[in-house]
Amino acid sequence: MAESKPGQETEGRRERKRRQTRERIEQAAMTLFLQRGFEATTVEDITEAADVSKRSFFDYFPSKEEVVFAWQDSFADRLMAEIAARPARESSVAAVEAAISATVIASVDERGLALAELIHRTPALKARDQLKYARLEQKLAEALLLRKGSDPERARMRVLAAVVIGALRVGSELWQQRPPGAPLQDFAHEILAELWTILAEFGDEAKTRL
Repeated sequence: MAESKPGQETEGRRERKRRQTRERIEQAAMTLFLQRGFEATTVEDITEAADVSKRSFFDYFPSKEEVVFAWQDSFADRLMAEIAARPARESSVAAVEAAISATVIASVDERGLALAELIHRTPALKARDQLKYARLEQKLAEALLLRKGSDPERARMRVLAAVVIGALRVGSELWQQRPPGAPLQDFAHEILAELWTILAEFGDEAKTRL
């Protein structure tokens, strides 16, 4: 077995320490946001709870808003990974359906739902939340183009990404209106199944106009 070079080993420890610090800040911030509310929580509160300096906080996050939305970046990364993992011969539509379903279902948990509700009831966060869809659409289109490896497919993949992320936005709104006590995983499956059915119906209607 090859031994790690001293420089590589030190770099690995450094990156691990940075990741752990970032995660500690995120966990402390989320706990405070959910306990006290977003507006009532200050950066100083977060740094004290995470046992880091204010300077360290801003090394990782430009604002406390960005802490809230860090999970959205990880959602986009997971979605791209799911797209990349789909079989090469699978159609783009089938790959997107499987990847979106897997990513959404994996993201459904009590903490994620509490965070979504926090965003929904906080005006400053709700406005910023809409930007995530543009980012998701861009990343999804990029992931689909990587699978196809063909520039002529660019417009087609961008349209597919726009349609799918638009449906995901509607699904998110339906999620906010879910019945009290609805099983999380079951409701997520039902919403996704309904959205795919609607998209298929629209596709059939569009064919009749050609």
